Amino acid sequence: MNKHLWLVIGAAFLAACAGGQTAAPSPTAEVALEPTAEVTPLPTAEPENTLWWNDRVFYEIFVRSFYDSDGDGIGDLQGVIAKLDYLNDGDPSTTTDLGVGGIWLMPIMDSPSYHGYDVRDYFTVNPDYGTNEDFVQLIEEAHQRGIKVIVDLVLNHTSTQHPWFEAAKNPTAASPYRDYYIWSEEDPGYGGPWGQNVWYRGRGGFYYYAVFWDQMPDLNYQNPAVTADMQEVIRFWLADMQADGFRLDAIKHLIEDGAVQENTAATHLWFEGFHDFYKGINPNAFTVGEVWSPTAEVVKYIGDEVDAAFEFDTAEAILRSTSNANNSYILAAHQNIADNFPLNQVATFITNHDQNRVMNSLLGIPERGQVAASLLLTGPGVPFIYYGEEVGQQGKKPDEDIRTPMQWSAEAHAGFSANVPWRAPQADYPQVNVAAQTADPNSLLNHYRALIHLRTAHPALTQGTWREVAVDNTKIYAALREVDGETLLVLINLHKEPHADYTLSLGESLLREGTAVELFQGAAVSAPTLTATGGFDGYMPLELAGYTTYIIHLK
Repeated sequence: MNKHLWLVIGAAFLAACAGGQTAAPSPTAEVALEPTAEVTPLPTAEPENTLWWNDRVFYEIFVRSFYDSDGDGIGDLQGVIAKLDYLNDGDPSTTTDLGVGGIWLMPIMDSPSYHGYDVRDYFTVNPDYGTNEDFVQLIEEAHQRGIKVIVDLVLNHTSTQHPWFEAAKNPTAASPYRDYYIWSEEDPGYGGPWGQNVWYRGRGGFYYYAVFWDQMPDLNYQNPAVTADMQEVIRFWLADMQADGFRLDAIKHLIEDGAVQENTAATHLWFEGFHDFYKGINPNAFTVGEVWSPTAEVVKYIGDEVDAAFEFDTAEAILRSTSNANNSYILAAHQNIADNFPLNQVATFITNHDQNRVMNSLLGIPERGQVAASLLLTGPGVPFIYYGEEVGQQGKKPDEDIRTPMQWSAEAHAGFSANVPWRAPQADYPQVNVAAQTADPNSLLNHYRALIHLRTAHPALTQGTWREVAVDNTKIYAALREVDGETLLVLINLHKEPHADYTLSLGESLLREGTAVELFQGAAVSAPTLTATGGFDGYMPLELAGYTTYIIHLK
């Protein structure tokens, strides 16, 4: 879709969809229909598989808590650069790095809040984290190691301290930015999607709409001028700053239709135009959307709006199957992905910055953490790991306590900073940290390292289809990952006790009589005896140790 046509059609459609809570478009709306700077592809955009994200594991970083390079107690971009070799040293022959191929940076744009989701300036790196030049250096250093970098882009709302809102909040000032936000002369009287207040009294008795917090007023995308200005933000980060794409915050809330505040038709139309726009700048750019909704709503965004979206139901299923040693939850979730999403175009995770940490849900048992990691990293989709998850870092809400400093070592302040950090690290950091787990071959960290390296080396796990393998023991997860030339059987014992009391069954397949080699543990396994249709029945390749993962190459 032509970018100018996006603005014109969008304006007409949104006017038809308006629910009445928005002020009439201001005269400045016409400005948005004037051509903006032409979209030109990045000259440095290398030709590559446009689904490159499927070959990678992503790592979510809260910069404030990752590593402090200058001793002010706050993590920064130079700190991320200093720890890049921990994430991926760029040498495929080494296995001492984590092996991730992508980084998602939580908000790094200028903001008055610690979390950064209320943006004050979209074009400037938060001074707490460094400078724009530091970000460009990070991109260069990351790319040298084969790491892609996507940044959090908050489209739905700004800070009340953003110059647009500062200019808009006075109803008597006749500001062209008044219509950048959503105003009502009276309180419309309805709440938000989870029952929260969304209308706040502003200057002059007018009410403004803010779905999350009174300090984060929603932008009014019924005004095409807002889209035009956001185009400049998108172009800046992709073209000038060379980011590899965006994690898009709260996209289902972008445009409201009266009291309908999620997943509206107008929101989908806007993101169709957005997709064409950012791909016109860099066809290799990757976008992953946050759509905290059931699968039926999530899949509507994928393909012609965003490249992938997070699957919250699968995250919950990983925790439930791990906690209960029952395969039913995760098998249903993985079947749901296979049935509904384009092949592997879904972002999977266990927990993120909005949820209690994995190890709190798993009662602090490291072996359960290994099981959860295996379900994530052998399953379909593009896996995302929240920083510290790989060492079993804990944390329960409030949000500040699930975003505490990364636990690098047993040194003062968890090795995060030379001085007192912005938030105290978790009390268990002397025992739970990167240095201690690096030295332990059986640690959670080394489980993650080995599994990520194995995943990225095998196309069946990154590109392949997923298929359930029937097993007569609910404590065992069994699935087949297949791509042309490679078939892998994944077996995970979800229980602490060993199990030999199981058999596997598979219907028709393309398997042929051959050998079986276990890739992850180096265990001796037997090959299946195949049926006439290429399946097997009553197959038991080995006794499964408690809380252990096996990946069997069927040749």
